[in-house]
Amino acid sequence: MNSPLTSEALFHLGPVPITAAIITTWVIMAVLVAGAWGMTRRLTLIPDRRQAALELLVSTLDVQIRETSGVEPTPYRSFIGTLFLFILVANLSSLLPGVEPPTAQMETDAALALLVFVSIIWFGIRGVGVKGYLKSFAAPNVVMIPLNILESLTRTFSMFVRLFGNVMSGVFVIGIVASLAGLLVPIPLMALDLLTGLVQAYIFAILALVFIASTVEEGRASFNSEPDSDSRTSTNARDRDGDGDREKDKDSAHQTDVPPLTPQPLTPQPLTSQQPTSRTSTSQQENS
Repeated sequence: MNSPLTSEALFHLGPVPITAAIITTWVIMAVLVAGAWGMTRRLTLIPDRRQAALELLVSTLDVQIRETSGVEPTPYRSFIGTLFLFILVANLSSLLPGVEPPTAQMETDAALALLVFVSIIWFGIRGVGVKGYLKSFAAPNVVMIPLNILESLTRTFSMFVRLFGNVMSGVFVIGIVASLAGLLVPIPLMALDLLTGLVQAYIFAILALVFIASTVEEGRASFNSEPDSDSRTSTNARDRDGDGDREKDKDSAHQTDVPPLTPQPLTPQPLTSQQPTSRTSTSQQENS
């Protein structure tokens, strides 16, 4: 087993040396592209078992993206899913006899970390524009610009070191145990390495998603901070003016709508005596 710190060139393609890790990477890329084309070239409205399994994988990926970052998964599905599948297959390639995983070499992990770094810039500019992305480095104030730039570099470097260290250590342990104890003893370690490869692929993809989503959200927050403060100031001014106008309207309505209190003259009512009249007429009828 060769050292991961040194890569021996199998041949040269012009001035570029081609190592075993590059050949393995090309084979993995060809397998993924051919498999994706073969499984998605005949999609129907009524899915069969193959299409149902693919739709289940895509929906699971969307749920993970939505629950992890809280963003719409459509812009990030292709990149995060491809990144996860490539790292997973590259890590599992160590189970094949005589194959060293490309992720156990420094150049492959450095290329993946550089790809994540470029994708953060791409999605940040795509989501909030160049101005919004550059203003995210000045959050919460201008003094933090050097620290924010250093943070974007160090988190990319940490992803590279994490993936390289975990995969390389697993390959080293299995190689040492196999050279000392034979072929059957490292089988439990190979199962553990299978689980480690799955976990590392998941962690790398999730970290890339979190970094991309946080960059986009910080850019939106910094880009909308000044318009929001101006709008709140103008809204408060309009509310104060509206309250003053409503108070004036209430005063004018109170002055105009309430009628003045004027005393009404009292007119005496005539007193009529109908009962004595009826008695007089009755006595006249008796005398007659």
